[in-house]
Amino acid sequence: MTMVLVLALAGAVGGGTSTALAQESRTPADRQLLFYNHAYGVLDRETADAIEHSGFLRTFADFQVRTTTGADGQTWTGRYLLGRETYLELFGVGDLPGQDGTLGAAGTGLSTERAGDLATVTQRLRDQGIAEPVRFRQTRDFGDGVPVPWFDAVFTSARYDAFGAWGMEYLPEYFADPRSNTEPASYPGDVGRERYLSDGYQDRLMRDVTYVRLGVTEADLANTEPLLRAGGFVVRPVAGGVLAVRGGTTLRFDAVPREQAGLRQVGLSLNRSVEYRHEERIGRSTLVVGPGSRAVWTFGGTS
Repeated sequence: MTMVLVLALAGAVGGGTSTALAQESRTPADRQLLFYNHAYGVLDRETADAIEHSGFLRTFADFQVRTTTGADGQTWTGRYLLGRETYLELFGVGDLPGQDGTLGAAGTGLSTERAGDLATVTQRLRDQGIAEPVRFRQTRDFGDGVPVPWFDAVFTSARYDAFGAWGMEYLPEYFADPRSNTEPASYPGDVGRERYLSDGYQDRLMRDVTYVRLGVTEADLANTEPLLRAGGFVVRPVAGGVLAVRGGTTLRFDAVPREQAGLRQVGLSLNRSVEYRHEERIGRSTLVVGPGSRAVWTFGGTS
């Protein structure tokens, strides 16, 4: 899912089971409500094309290239690396319309694990002074021209330079549609990420996204922090930006000028430990796998 959905709503603006169960040990006020779902980035054309045609990625991850039709007929074609609970979505320059298709554009979706938690997130945003959080319902068309409710989303603002983050909650209608290929609920109110994603990751090496580093403008960072806090992330300053921790995936945001914005680095967990170190050059990016049970993918030369 991308910020294309922001364009769709602009005219209207006036962990899996284990993660969820672990959160039950916390008091209701302390329970985390939003978890990293996925991030996307718009890369240079050379890198995007190399990713799309990479034979290595097809053995490393549950890798797909697919076109999705959302609300109001909006379509996007992405390159996906799908894990157990989390995933990564990659585009090339021009793959998305307008500013969303420019080099360095990016976004992050943060989703609930339990039905009803997005309403609490929205109230927490209001409590932080976001008087009118932007709400939107996304749909999905499976090819028959009949939109199926997919998820509800909330933004702190409809304005952004190059990066946007949103809270989201998958809808019962989507899980009920057999074409969604989702799993049965594991507990009452289960709208979690592990239920949403398939088990295709089990046949590959990549398991999940554990770390994402992005360059974002000061304005985009200011729009993002309230959502992180409302979702229950612990947000603390680091040199040049902020770090958001809690929930299994660490997010780092570097405050940069627009021309330096974009997806910088992704950390991945593996299904098994490997003894070797493998370095795969993919366009202008470098994916280093192992040794151990981790991989690091660096984009644009960021260390």
